[in-house]
Order: sequence, then C-alpha cells, then structure tokens
Amino acid sequence: MKVFQQKDLIFERGEPMLDQTDMDILKELSKNSRLTMKALGEKVHLTGQAVANRVLKLEEEGVIEAYTISIDWRTQKTIQTFMQLYTRSHHHEPLLSFLDQQEEIKNLFKISGEGCYMAEGHFSSHDELDLFLTELTNYANYKLSIAVKRLIHQ
Repeated sequence: MKVFQQKDLIFERGEPMLDQTDMDILKELSKNSRLTMKALGEKVHLTGQAVANRVLKLEEEGVIEAYTISIDWRTQKTIQTFMQLYTRSHHHEPLLSFLDQQEEIKNLFKISGEGCYMAEGHFSSHDELDLFLTELTNYANYKLSIAVKRLIHQ
C-alpha cells in the first residue's frame, strides 16, 4: 500500500484522506454537532467560511453521514440491550427485514467472530423485551446482554 504526504494531505492509492484539520473538525462535531461554523472555526483555528467549506466537502465525500443527537436512555427508563444473533440458515433477509421493522432496534452491526449480527435495542419494559425475544426466535437464536451503566461516551 503506497502512502505519501503532500501539503499536509495524506493520499492512499491516489485518494485523498483526512488531514489533521479535518480530523479536528470531526472531533469537535462529534462532541457537539450544533456548533455554529464560527464557533467551530475558532476551535480549529479557521474562519467560519473556511470551516463551512471543509464541512461541506466532508458531507459531499460521505465522511459526514448525518448530524444526530445522543440520548441518555436512562432518563427514558428504558432497558438497553445488546443481542448477539445467530442465524439458522444462509438466508438472512427474513431476519434483517424483521429487525428493520422493529422500532426498538436502534443499531444493527454485521460482525465477525461469534455470531452473525450484533443488535442494540431499547425496550420500555421486561414484558416488551420478552415479546420481542419471542418473535425473534422465529428468525434467529440470540445471546442477550443488558447494559447496566455506560462508562465511556464519545
């Protein structure tokens, strides 16, 4: 893999990667995506217009996919779960379709190692969780973990 630097930009196989200023912008936006361009520019030592241009470029290149919020689910009195999913066949579409329709499922990851997928869910009660798990067994086996406390949030 050929990697070389040119004017503080790192190129890999001819495609531009992120420079340090881009990384700083992403770090600040991940902390607070509601920053004004002026405030963001002050944090990364650029003018508001210059940082706005960089943010637009990051959006257009697909580096920034969305601006989201972080919810403290404890305030909503929900049960946060992580489920390792084990499919019974090579046909995963029924499982994926089922999970896509469940509003309680907040994230789904295809994983390597043990299991096929990792799903994050938020349930309002143990009864709701039990009902979901009963339906889930029509599509896959699972190993369930319940979050007790979030220790790191970035």
